[in-house]
Amino acid sequence: MPTIGAHTRHEIASQPEAWAATLATLEDHAAALSDLFATGGYDSLLFTGCGSTYYLALAAAAVGQELCALPARGLPASELWLDLPNAARVGRKPLLVAVSRSGATSETLRACAAFQAAGGDLLTLSCYPDQPLATLGRLNLVLLAGQEQSIAQTRAFSTLYLAAVFAAARWAGRSDLLAALHALPAAGRRVLDGSRALAATLGADPSIERLFVLGAGQRYGLACELSLKLKEMSLSHSEPFHVLEFRHGPKSMVTPGTLVVALLSDANRAHEVAVLDELRAQGGRILAIAEDDADMSLGSGLPEIVRSILYLPPGQQLAFERALARGLDPDHPLHLDAVVRLDASA
Repeated sequence: MPTIGAHTRHEIASQPEAWAATLATLEDHAAALSDLFATGGYDSLLFTGCGSTYYLALAAAAVGQELCALPARGLPASELWLDLPNAARVGRKPLLVAVSRSGATSETLRACAAFQAAGGDLLTLSCYPDQPLATLGRLNLVLLAGQEQSIAQTRAFSTLYLAAVFAAARWAGRSDLLAALHALPAAGRRVLDGSRALAATLGADPSIERLFVLGAGQRYGLACELSLKLKEMSLSHSEPFHVLEFRHGPKSMVTPGTLVVALLSDANRAHEVAVLDELRAQGGRILAIAEDDADMSLGSGLPEIVRSILYLPPGQQLAFERALARGLDPDHPLHLDAVVRLDASA
């Protein structure tokens, strides 16, 4: 009889190997990525997806804007599809980067069709070559290593996010960051091994009644994704917030039954830690994840924009362990399907 959550456990644990395979795929397409950007004359970037990949779009837009020095936005595909003139108002000639694990999500396909009908160029990132999205773009990158059997995305999300960071670094001409990306698989293995025990302890703690995941900049989209994993896998009350914004009302929810997961930055760490100190004084429990000197230390030695992917495995493990402790199957979240397809007649 299959072990409960076996697929999700494997997909979380196998991410370092998936990243290595994905980097090899991306290197094979590096010249095409550069050509796309060099010849397109783009003055802005749009990233889109649904569910997890919408949160990926938020994080990727922050990375793209910082590295490429262009305006960038992350949007749900439904907003591009249903309100293209307003949603796409980021520049005169944006490049749309559409992200989908399955390559078959209805809103994403419709958003791409609307954008292309308006004369826009499209780059697609997906994991399945035989699905519609993989043929729509001016350039289509298919990351086979991100394929999954589980419904809740873990390995797919991180491999697709890695591709977005790679693309932005390539477009920005940042050879230093491109080289650093190749250290991620080894760093990811260390993070997975080092965070497993604490994630299991916290996940099994029945006194934790609600969770908040905090992050700023590119980490905000990742915080949204980890909060979603807690909802999907463990049916937990979980919400994401920008770190300092949490002071402005949401902190009233913090009690001794609250766990606050904080994805700390380097540049603004002092301000972020001050927020956590306030929440701790209210009785809240804190799980700080940072490069060093934290409850979960990444210890990667990598540039901040490269190591951001390393925040994902500890949060994924926490969601997985909490699901098991609550008698749920992480492979099959309640009421969810792997692909959302809309009725064609709607």
